[in-house]
Amino acid sequence: MAARARRERTERTYLPGIADVRICGTETTVKAVLEVLAREFQSTSARPYDGGQRAYLQLDTGCPDPDTD
Repeated sequence: MAARARRERTERTYLPGIADVRICGTETTVKAVLEVLAREFQSTSARPYDGGQRAYLQLDTGCPDPDTD
């Protein structure tokens, strides 16, 4: 059987000062890490999956670009 050709991936873009975070661990560990991050950073609500053992979120660490408004 011939291997399929790899699909072309779109290059990811990132916003200055925004970090994409994925946390993996036990449910208790993920919850503890999310609590610490929430105290220190502005963040999106975590999207839990895999029974609470993984979560995705974004942190705003501050945009260094000048405000254009």
